[in-house]
Amino acid sequence: MSPKKAQAVEWKASWRDEYLRWISGFANAQGGTLIIGKNDKGKVIGVANAQKLLEYIPNKIKDILGIIVDVNLRVEQGRELIEIVVEPYPYPVSYKDEYHYRSGSTKQELKGAALDRFLLRKQGKTWDGVPVPRVSLSDFKEEAFQIFRAKASRSGRMSEEVLADSNASLIENLNLREGDYLKRAALLLFHHDPEKWVVGACIKIGYFRTDADLLYQDEIHGSLFVQAEKAMDLLLTKYLKAAISYEGITRAERFPFPKAALREALLNAIVHKDYSGGSPIQISVYEDRIYFWNDGLLPENWTVAQLLAKHASRPFNPLIANAFFRAGMIESWGRGIEKINRECEAAGVPLPEYRTDASGLMVQFRAGSRPEDQTPEKVTEKTLQKTSEKTSEKIITLLRADGGLSIQELAEQIGKTTRTIERTLRILREERAIERIGPDKGGHWVVKEKP
Repeated sequence: MSPKKAQAVEWKASWRDEYLRWISGFANAQGGTLIIGKNDKGKVIGVANAQKLLEYIPNKIKDILGIIVDVNLRVEQGRELIEIVVEPYPYPVSYKDEYHYRSGSTKQELKGAALDRFLLRKQGKTWDGVPVPRVSLSDFKEEAFQIFRAKASRSGRMSEEVLADSNASLIENLNLREGDYLKRAALLLFHHDPEKWVVGACIKIGYFRTDADLLYQDEIHGSLFVQAEKAMDLLLTKYLKAAISYEGITRAERFPFPKAALREALLNAIVHKDYSGGSPIQISVYEDRIYFWNDGLLPENWTVAQLLAKHASRPFNPLIANAFFRAGMIESWGRGIEKINRECEAAGVPLPEYRTDASGLMVQFRAGSRPEDQTPEKVTEKTLQKTSEKTSEKIITLLRADGGLSIQELAEQIGKTTRTIERTLRILREERAIERIGPDKGGHWVVKEKP
């Protein structure tokens, strides 16, 4: 492999045997080039013993790592350099029982769950495809199978003949068995208590007044199909308030976020979650925003920007993703983000934000800008008496007359909740429309007049 084809380049001033770890990391990732004779800024300093290293390095790599690499002599600026070109290997390459991996500009030693995933991938397997001993279909209940059959029948992605067959045949058709053993994906998808085998295979939902003020919460357990149904039902019936309006005598409900986008975010979190991490999916609901977080990773070497631009990804759990696809619960793999954005655009709400770090992937929805008098508790009043004066304008009018009014007093006079008043005051302060003088108790508000 030439340097142009190498996926990464690392410079070292002189050779040390510890750099075998870097070569192992290149071999376990996408390959790379190690150049001996340049400092960490890329300045050529050369090596004095190049001819000796041309013989020593390849033998050392073969003896310790068990692989063959290209070791070449190069000359730059009249100085000799050693170029070590490493190709990616299809099997794990260890350095003295350590497994290293080159990711971005860093080398990482793989341990724990990360090492398990790496070794499985090198064997052509995934975490959800590992067989589990001492569990049989007789331990399963029917609920998840019934949900799957009903949805798959509507989707048309499985034949009625297959759906009418036994649970054992259905498991075989979904590739959820290996020999005499069921795979992890089978337990997660269909067993009524997968947490016996997979810690944290559940969903937590909480409603927050502020980041530090949790008002109430729920935990959802059971098979992944059951979790998906119950979580979505709880979001729509308990955690999100629908604005009610009337067109003639027809009653219409509108949630602050499009239901289809929320459902897609939930299903993506379930499908792409790293179930080896032991952390439940977390959904945090606020008055004006909602977060979906899952312990999971983007496809290898991808950034969020790449994921959004290409609208495609490799499922973190391909067997689980396949089952949800066959049930008609998700679109073709990798199209989830496109669908979420499409639904938000159609509903006229801001596109969600995506953030990823070492801990997982988060999707954040924010409610669209809408008149304050369209909050759920006042919508029916709006249908009877329209008003063009927003809550912020009412607050400013009241504070001009009496800057000492408390949040509770403002809420009572305007007819809004204290939570709405707190949020509006915060916005007005950020817009520098008002200023707080003194402490919360004993202070007062000052309205800043426009020049």
